[in-house]
Amino acid sequence: MVCHPHPLFGGTMHTKAVYRAAQALNEAGLFTLRFNFRGVGASTGSYDDGVGEREDARAALDWLGARYPGLRLLAGGFSFGSLVALAVGAADERVAAMLGLGLPLTRDERYDYSFLKSAAKPVLVVQGEQDEFGSGEHVERALSPFGSHITLVRVPGSDHYFTDRVQELQSAVRSYFERGPGSSAFAEVHHARS
Repeated sequence: MVCHPHPLFGGTMHTKAVYRAAQALNEAGLFTLRFNFRGVGASTGSYDDGVGEREDARAALDWLGARYPGLRLLAGGFSFGSLVALAVGAADERVAAMLGLGLPLTRDERYDYSFLKSAAKPVLVVQGEQDEFGSGEHVERALSPFGSHITLVRVPGSDHYFTDRVQELQSAVRSYFERGPGSSAFAEVHHARS
């Protein structure tokens, strides 16, 4: 599951970073689901300040679990979607690994990622070095106390949207889940599809 950026700022399941991350996960041998949060595109409802969007993400994981019973799940997202997916994925035992792209950091408590400390599953974070909502250095400082299960890939020259750097984003995601720490979380999937 790959969640999209903030609905009030134009985020949809068609956002380039979301699409390319899902494509990289497919290339690594995983099934992926992109969906629109409530109130986006043809989805009913309206923006719910992250609360309802977490319900949407849980519903998406439930759908994936029913569609592919017995397979481990991945929760990932971009920007606002990363916070939603990481929070939901950390609490869901079916989720074997997590992915955060362009983590937004601010002093606002809503963007607190300390829950990752107790999430004993592989986490990949891909961050633009010049991300205006949290530089690579800022994200590294914020995540380093939470444990070695978190891998941070800092993309040089990249802004929040990975403008002109989506290839690097895609390569980092594919590599992590094809051969890196994330691959062990889905070993049975790779073996089954070989």
